[in-house]
Amino acid sequence: MQTARAVPAASVLNLRDLGGIALGPGRQVRPGVVLRSGQLSGHDPVHDRTVAVLGIRTVVDLRTADERASAPDRLPPGARLFVADVLGDDPGVAPARLRALLADPVETERLLGGGKAEEMFAETYRQVVLSPRAAAAYRAFLETAADDAARPVLFHCTTGKDRAGWGAALLLLLLGASRDVVREEFLSVNPVMRVAFRPSVQSYLDAGGDPEIASAIIEVRPRYLETALDAMDERWGGIDGYARDGLRIPEAALRRLRDDLVVSAG
Repeated sequence: MQTARAVPAASVLNLRDLGGIALGPGRQVRPGVVLRSGQLSGHDPVHDRTVAVLGIRTVVDLRTADERASAPDRLPPGARLFVADVLGDDPGVAPARLRALLADPVETERLLGGGKAEEMFAETYRQVVLSPRAAAAYRAFLETAADDAARPVLFHCTTGKDRAGWGAALLLLLLGASRDVVREEFLSVNPVMRVAFRPSVQSYLDAGGDPEIASAIIEVRPRYLETALDAMDERWGGIDGYARDGLRIPEAALRRLRDDLVVSAG
């Protein structure tokens, strides 16, 4: 099953081109127009030419104000920044505090031991689907992706796994991808996450931390996506109702997304 193509950028974590992902018989996402990644604070626009040649016009930053202030993006040449803060009404939730959660094994065990880490992340996904603030952020991202003048678009959170993961899932569902394809793409970031967090996780484990808690924090799990999809289905009856009544994406923007981002496979 086709997942996003990893772009081997030296200074941007988890950079992936959604182009080529299957949307059904004979259809796929147009390559080179919508990409996802982690934050761009370490991007080196001078020496990392891999990003420059992508021609990114718009960077959509899904992070909180605190995250943006502590690690501001370094934009590719010619790109403009568009902020779409998913967690603005609750910036202390888990996806914005990944490294902090690994910093104190004793406190982390107290708060997140016994399966509570996975529960916390799953609940965060449910709240993101139900949050009006998050809906406004994802609507802004999708409307940007629908704008030919804004593309190619790169959207990102801190590590590119949670907020960006749900953003990718939404886009793929709206373009007609099956849930199996969406799940495959959602989970495909885990190998990169394990490598990126290896030093932090090792320090946490060396200090007596629980490997199950570390795994629940740094990886995405099928349950996280299923919790989000279940919340969408229960409240809005699926992606079409969510797009119309939850995200409130204009019909014209949906048509542009589907007309411009879907191409023939092969």
